[in-house]
Amino acid sequence: MMTLSWGPENAHQTTLRILQQLRKYSWDAKALIALAAFALEYGNFWNLQQASDPLGNSLRLLNQIQHRQLPVTDINATVKLVMEAVEKIRRWGTLSSDETYETEDVPALSDALQLIPLLVYWVVASLVACNTNIQGVSNYALSDFRGKLSTALDEFKHHLEICEQQKASIEDYRRRKKAFKKPKDIVDFLKLLINQNGYKSQIYDGNANRNVNVEVFKEKYVLLFISGLDRIEDEIRLLNSIYERLVEDPNDKSGFKKEEFKILWIPIENKWGDARRELFNTLKSDIKWYVVEYAQVPLPGIRLIEEDLRFHGKPILPVVKPQGVLLNDDALDIIFEWGIHAFPFRKSDAYLLAQKWKWFWDEVKKTNLHGIQVKGDRYIFIYGGSDKWTREFTVAVDKIKRHDTIRRADAIIDYYHLGKDDPKIVPRFWIGIEGKRQKKHSENLDCEIQEIIRSLLCLKQDTQGWAILSKGSNVRILGHGQPMYQTVADFEKWKERVLVKEGFDIAFQEYYDTQRDLPAPQPCEFNTLDVLATITCPNASCGRVMEVTSVNYKCCHGGNVADHAIKSRSTTAT
Repeated sequence: MMTLSWGPENAHQTTLRILQQLRKYSWDAKALIALAAFALEYGNFWNLQQASDPLGNSLRLLNQIQHRQLPVTDINATVKLVMEAVEKIRRWGTLSSDETYETEDVPALSDALQLIPLLVYWVVASLVACNTNIQGVSNYALSDFRGKLSTALDEFKHHLEICEQQKASIEDYRRRKKAFKKPKDIVDFLKLLINQNGYKSQIYDGNANRNVNVEVFKEKYVLLFISGLDRIEDEIRLLNSIYERLVEDPNDKSGFKKEEFKILWIPIENKWGDARRELFNTLKSDIKWYVVEYAQVPLPGIRLIEEDLRFHGKPILPVVKPQGVLLNDDALDIIFEWGIHAFPFRKSDAYLLAQKWKWFWDEVKKTNLHGIQVKGDRYIFIYGGSDKWTREFTVAVDKIKRHDTIRRADAIIDYYHLGKDDPKIVPRFWIGIEGKRQKKHSENLDCEIQEIIRSLLCLKQDTQGWAILSKGSNVRILGHGQPMYQTVADFEKWKERVLVKEGFDIAFQEYYDTQRDLPAPQPCEFNTLDVLATITCPNASCGRVMEVTSVNYKCCHGGNVADHAIKSRSTTAT
């Protein structure tokens, strides 16, 4: 600094020589050493400038201080800016040396590090210019150096602020993480996800069309729907249906009250622009349950949602107990497949429902489904009967499968004609079903399975045909030939329901129910080893009490009992 000739290039060369001389030191040390060297001359200058005693006056004359026309204010402003830069570099050093944070947790530290060499360069260059001006060997425009230093410092400060925010975010996350492991209750659980110190997300009640407090969920079970905004219309329709079923039938089931179950949507959005806000409002207008509304992004508990609740973009539906503990980490697939029948939506409930139909699918798979996948997102028709009926039914179902409405509803429909390629499969299938009557399950499950078997055997007796509609492994309809064919043939009449209902099966069921009163098929009849006083007809469109003739059961579906009576030497009863 003391041997510098005047000129911008000389200031640059001297700065590079100083940095080269200090190459073994860290960047913050380079800045501090240069500042310390300058401080000697700067301090000496101020002592002589302010001296009033004889010795001081003599030294001032010796150093020709009085002849230097120095812009003292300009020098001081530059020194203050240098001091601020050195302090910010020191702060970065403190943050980067904190071993309680991983580098990936505070990525802005690495970004700021990239700026430090440039910042240190302008610190040293500014000190060099100030020093030569003080020595009277140059007349640098210090405002130019301050401008360069200020630009570099502002960018560095910006990254440093981001560092501080990321550090605060980590501390906030750790606090939430600790509390999330043992929440006080469901309200505390939700607050950890959606609220932040000084900021509370709004909760909109779609049924009452007003905002409510998070306390509305106190002592409630919460179906926590977490998703983005795109392509979730099916999920919203499904949860609207679940909401209606919970309200329509609030009675107890398996120790749970449906009225104690609430649905809350937490939309995940990284940037609320006008278009995204408009899409959100459109979706919200169709919702009858609760919705979290927030403007601050990201959501305060986003890391808990991603790491603890395992949300990775695909919609999920954790079920949370009133105590703030998960009852099911994701019930969405269960509800898609089984609907309200899976209440209270535990994994064990889905398992029991699957067991109810497992024996049936075991028999179906023995017939070779030709690659058809029995999955929760697929609708499957399995059918059989006379050649004429199966041919017409196949044509009608294939038209539905390829219909534009089905494509718009994003539904997948498969169909399987039992025995089409190998007629021998048909008797083997029905023998397998008949054989299940002799197999005992748990008492409650066995009663349901025996009822299903009776319904299937009743379908078998329909000379025209029969069809089964399932959603995944959830068999939704066991239907006789005429009403099933009429339903698929009339698809144009009810196709719009597919787009407004929560599933193709629901829309199908609604129209099918209007066709049940078509001319009844021939009487249902089957034998059993157990003699019961009465039993109802397994035909879903009938349901009347069957006539008991010894151990043979039959139902005429409302026709003349005598016309269909089976001869028996035992006494008959109706």
